[in-house]
Amino acid sequence: MRAVSRRTVLEGAFGAAALAALRPAAATTAPIASELMLVSGFGGNVVALTTSDGLVLVDSGAPIARKGPLLPILEQLPAGLRVHTLFNTHWHLDQVGGNEWIGNSGATIVAHEKTRLHLATPTYDPVEDRYRPPLPVKAQPNESFYTTAEKTIGGRRIDYGYLLEAHTDGDAYVYFRDANVIAVGDAIAPHADVELDWFGGGWLGGRVDSLQQLLKITDARTRFVPSYGDPVGRDAVQAEHDTCKLLFDRFFERVRKGETPEYMLANGIMESTGRTWNDAAKFVHDANKGFWGHNNTLSHDIV
Repeated sequence: MRAVSRRTVLEGAFGAAALAALRPAAATTAPIASELMLVSGFGGNVVALTTSDGLVLVDSGAPIARKGPLLPILEQLPAGLRVHTLFNTHWHLDQVGGNEWIGNSGATIVAHEKTRLHLATPTYDPVEDRYRPPLPVKAQPNESFYTTAEKTIGGRRIDYGYLLEAHTDGDAYVYFRDANVIAVGDAIAPHADVELDWFGGGWLGGRVDSLQQLLKITDARTRFVPSYGDPVGRDAVQAEHDTCKLLFDRFFERVRKGETPEYMLANGIMESTGRTWNDAAKFVHDANKGFWGHNNTLSHDIV
């Protein structure tokens, strides 16, 4: 059985203990660059850009964000609560919890088309063994894209694009070009274990490719904002790419041989990876499941 994670709790009954841990007092704000703020402490990070046209947000936090602490924090920013555009980096609930009140305000909500579909239709949750209903219509993205796109809002250039199967099947980056800051959701995990939602389309091969893509479109001065924890520089993203590529090569051979996750773990597949793992067994389980979802790409002679 998979270990219970922060997302398992949020996607279940939004237990009282979990929501209490996300109380407004836990929220923090920190500047990333000029007019660009990081709001954290209640689910996934929220990036807020102040422009003359209103706020541009990346993600909207966990469901509790509808009541706080995001609301009072946004009230303190120069643009107030006038949200012009919200980008969702993917469809997990700790990134879309504030979508409804933002959508009700008339803001544009942008996401990859697969994220839009997940939020607009019942989605099966294998951990809870139930279907999660679609979000209310006003909470669903009303603008989507497939590959890459760009906007200019309040004179600020924003590029965004698809990260193929890095964490789910609908991951996106949002690149604030003027500030050289890129928000990438759970496509990087510099402060925690790499999470691969194999049932939702994420897998290790997609992770490696997406990390390589992020390195290609950015430069040595770019700041990367994950869903959890502080922004990091290029070195952290390069290190995660190298670790994931090492693990991809190991899993490629082990999966072809038909090894079980338990056997892989016991025989050192997670040793000497260059990082510390809080739950190596969960990662091995999820990575293995993801490979079997892509077994047609492994080899003609797969066991």
